[in-house]
Amino acid sequence: MSGPLRLVPPGPATSGPATSVPPPRLSGGRRRRPRWADDPIDELIADRGELIAEAVHPDEIAAVLEADGLTGDQAQERFGRRDTFELAAELYARVPRRHPGPPPRTDPWAARPGRFVFRGLVFALPGLGYALGAPFLSGPPDVLGLPAGSGALTASALVGWAWNQALAHRAYTRLASGGRAAAGRCLRLGAPLGALLACLAALLLPAPGAALAFAAGQSAYLAAATALLVLGRERLLPLALLPTAVGAGLSLAVELPSWVRVSALLATVGAVLAAAARVTVRAVDPEAAPGAVPPLTASLPYGLFGLGCAVLTTVAALGDMVRYGAGAALAGAVVIALTLSMGAAEWLLHRCRGLALAALAHSTGSAGLRLRAARVLGLCLTGYLAALTALVFATHALWPAASPGTAPPPLGAARLLAVLALGAVLWSGLLLQAFGSAWFPAAVCLTAAGAETAALALKISAPAVVQLAVCGAASAVLLAFATALLGRITTHR
Repeated sequence: MSGPLRLVPPGPATSGPATSVPPPRLSGGRRRRPRWADDPIDELIADRGELIAEAVHPDEIAAVLEADGLTGDQAQERFGRRDTFELAAELYARVPRRHPGPPPRTDPWAARPGRFVFRGLVFALPGLGYALGAPFLSGPPDVLGLPAGSGALTASALVGWAWNQALAHRAYTRLASGGRAAAGRCLRLGAPLGALLACLAALLLPAPGAALAFAAGQSAYLAAATALLVLGRERLLPLALLPTAVGAGLSLAVELPSWVRVSALLATVGAVLAAAARVTVRAVDPEAAPGAVPPLTASLPYGLFGLGCAVLTTVAALGDMVRYGAGAALAGAVVIALTLSMGAAEWLLHRCRGLALAALAHSTGSAGLRLRAARVLGLCLTGYLAALTALVFATHALWPAASPGTAPPPLGAARLLAVLALGAVLWSGLLLQAFGSAWFPAAVCLTAAGAETAALALKISAPAVVQLAVCGAASAVLLAFATALLGRITTHR
C-alpha cells in the first residue's frame, strides 16, 4: 500500500488557481468535473487500490477515507461526489474484489499417522489372549447357546468398556486442569474400582472357573491399560503383551501345554499391572495442586457411549450364534478389524479437526463454512471407511490361519455394509465427543444398541440385516448433527 491519502489533485493546465472557476453542478447537487481535469478518483485508486480491493463493503472504504481526514465537503469539491459514502460506493464498484487469503499458520492438530498405526496395534493385540485361553473355555453351552463362559466374559467386557471410557475422560480432564499428579490420583482410585466391578459382573452369570479367571485377567488388563494410555506410556503395552503374542504365535504351529498358556497370560497381566502401578505412583505428587475437580456427571455420557458401542460390537460378533445357535460362526474377524481401525480413526479425527480449522479460515460466511465443513467431514469419513474395508477383507482372509478349526461367517454385501455402518457410528460419535458434544452420541448409540438387542431377542431378521438398518440410521443421524455442529463458527473456538 502506498503513502497517505492525497486529497489535493494536480492543478489544472490553465493559469490561475484551481478554485477560481467553480465547476458546474449536476442535477441533485453533484459538481461536474471539467473535461480538462485529470480524474482524481484514478489517483485515489492508485493510492488505495489494495485496501479498496480487499474491502467487503463500501462502508469499510468510507470509514478509511474519513479516518484519513476526507470530509463530505471535500468529497464534493475535490471528487464531485455528494459525500464520502457515494465516493466509497463508486470506488467499491470500480475496483475488482481481491480478498487476501489467510496467513500461513501451524495446524494444532497435525499428527504423524505412524503413531496411530501403533495405537491400533496396541488396541488389537490383547485379542491374542483369547487364542491362548480358548482351550480353557470348554464345556456345555450356556443359556444363550454360546460357548461356556461367553456370557460372563461378555458381561465383564461391557462393564469394563463403559467404566474405562468414563474413567479415561475424567482422568484426561484432571490431567488438563491439575497435571499428571491429578490424573494419577484419579486413576489410582478409579482403575482398581473399575476392575472390581467388571469382575463382579462376570460372577453374576454361570461360568466355569477358568472363564471367571480369564474375566478377572481381562478386567485387570483393561484397567491398567487405561492408566498407561492416559498418562502417555502406551509404549509399555507391547512389552507387556509380548508373552501373549509369542504364545499365540507358537500355538499356531504346535500344541502348547496348558501351563505354557497360563504362564504367558499371567506374565502379560502381571507385567501390565506392574507397569501401570509404577507409572501411576510416580505421577502422584503430594505437594502438587489438585486442580479443578469436575462433577462425576460430566463423565457419565462418555461411559454411556462406551456401553452403547460395546453392545453394538458384541452383537456384531455374537449375533449369529445367539440367533442360530452354537453351530453358527463367530464373527471375530469383524471385531479384530474394528479394533485395528481405531488407530486410523484417531488419526482421521485429528485431521478432521485440523481441516475444519482451515475451512473456517478460508470461509467468508456461514454458508461457505457449512459447505466446507461438510466436505471435510465427508472426506475424513470416507478415508476411515476405506481403511476399515481393507481391514475387514484382510482379517477375513487371515482368520482361518489365525484360528484353526473355525471359519468366519461369509462376508456378503449385507455383512460388509453393516460393519461399515457400525464403523461410521463409532467414528462420528467419537468426533462429536472431540468437539465437546457427548450426550447426543451417547443417546443415539444407546438407542441403537437397544434396538439391535430387542431385534435379536425377538429373532427379527438376520443380525447383519438388522445391524445394517439400525446402524445405518444411527450413523445418518450422527453425521447430520456433526455437519450442523461443524458448520458453526463457535464450534471451532
